[in-house]
Amino acid sequence: MEKEESGSAHDRWARLRFSVVGHLLAAPPAHGELQPAIEALSRKTWRHPTSGALVTFGISTIERWYYAARREIKDPVSVLRRRPRGDLGKHKIMSAPLRAALRSQYASHKTWSCQLHKDNLAVLVKEDATLGEMPSYSTVRRFMKAQGLLKERRLTSRNSPGAFRARDRRETLEVRSYEAEFVNGLWHLDFHHGSRKVLTREGSWEIPLLLGVLDDCSRLACHLQWYLSETAEDLVHGFSQAIQKRGVPRAAMMDNGSAMVASETREGLLRLGIVQELTLPYSPNQNGKQETFWASVEGRLVAMLEGVADLTLEMLNEATQAWVELDYNHRIHSELGVSPLRRFLDGKDVGRPSPSSDALRSAFRAEATRMQRRGDGTISLLGRRFEVPSRFRHLDRIVVRYASWDLSEVDLVDERRGEVLCALYPLDKARNADGIRSRLEPPEGADGPVPVTAPPSGMAPLLRKLIADYAASGLPPAYLPKHEDRETTTP
Repeated sequence: MEKEESGSAHDRWARLRFSVVGHLLAAPPAHGELQPAIEALSRKTWRHPTSGALVTFGISTIERWYYAARREIKDPVSVLRRRPRGDLGKHKIMSAPLRAALRSQYASHKTWSCQLHKDNLAVLVKEDATLGEMPSYSTVRRFMKAQGLLKERRLTSRNSPGAFRARDRRETLEVRSYEAEFVNGLWHLDFHHGSRKVLTREGSWEIPLLLGVLDDCSRLACHLQWYLSETAEDLVHGFSQAIQKRGVPRAAMMDNGSAMVASETREGLLRLGIVQELTLPYSPNQNGKQETFWASVEGRLVAMLEGVADLTLEMLNEATQAWVELDYNHRIHSELGVSPLRRFLDGKDVGRPSPSSDALRSAFRAEATRMQRRGDGTISLLGRRFEVPSRFRHLDRIVVRYASWDLSEVDLVDERRGEVLCALYPLDKARNADGIRSRLEPPEGADGPVPVTAPPSGMAPLLRKLIADYAASGLPPAYLPKHEDRETTTP
């Protein structure tokens, strides 16, 4: 069963467009071969991000996507997002007097529904031509929601078979060796279970795991580090160091482990413009260079540590860094004929400069949607509640970015543009117990604060109109009045 793709429609469209042109960025065609490559892509079918149907794209469309992504160095995925309309949130059909009338009506009747507000507003428009044209219900509803004019509760109301696919592929398709043509065009990423146990500070023996990042073209070991677990946090920690050492690659191949398919990993690769290539289940041959590298690790590095009885994780990592930087990366590779470092330096590099540490930390975060609780303006995230600033209280759906291993940095995100709006902080009940409250900020884009609540005066416009229309119809009363003359009798 295929997993449902996460993210908004804007994100899914950006991912689809990047998957179409991403390989052209990872392995740029030679001079004169770009047009045939784009024509070949135009003949392929792709899965529509919304309907799921198979679709094709024209040559000019793919060209536009390719050049837009190539021009953008920092975030080639964001430029492929669907752009919001320029008049989004403008409400141009509603005149200023009409908006003021609706806000005044809301101030007096905050418990009315949007439909009831619209119906009464229609009566006011007929009575006063200076208010302008009457908008549709959807326009009124969008305006009220954008302005934070939300319905309040009444006081009286009460308050959930990969192995078979691998076998079929091996039986029907040939297996060939491959190599990326450009440096930083493709990285390999995998965890390796070590053959030696290490002594931990808790006084126990644990089998460490080695995270290895290799460049496919040069076989350079971009970064190696041993961990005691195989989590997304460990993967991001090591992969970020590889980026800071060697630059941002164009593609990364990894298996289907839980750390590789975690939301933080997938979202981070997309935000950095890295194509994620997942190997087929039970097909380690696709990541064969990585498997061959583990033999060097065990045959040379681990073999030289046989005489160390009390091997610790710190000692193992220190020895690994010295071995990989001074031995493996400088030793002549039997297949390449040169050292991995020389191949890396002399080859044509398609990588990009590394972003800052803070930018890397912010990139590798999951994106999730939560419903805002109207009672106290909070959302629930991994069993903890976070406060939403009052200026965003009109939003029902809150899109947040977070790393499951570090909830000290949770950001509120604009769903359409993917931009960070503000940081969210955990709910502090002890601080809130002091009774001090800040004034409500007007919602983003609001005309101003809601007028002071005024008590209802007189009959509502709609009911007044209904009574007048009924009287003008000339129909007799639909009921019989009862007049009782009570006689007072004296006993």
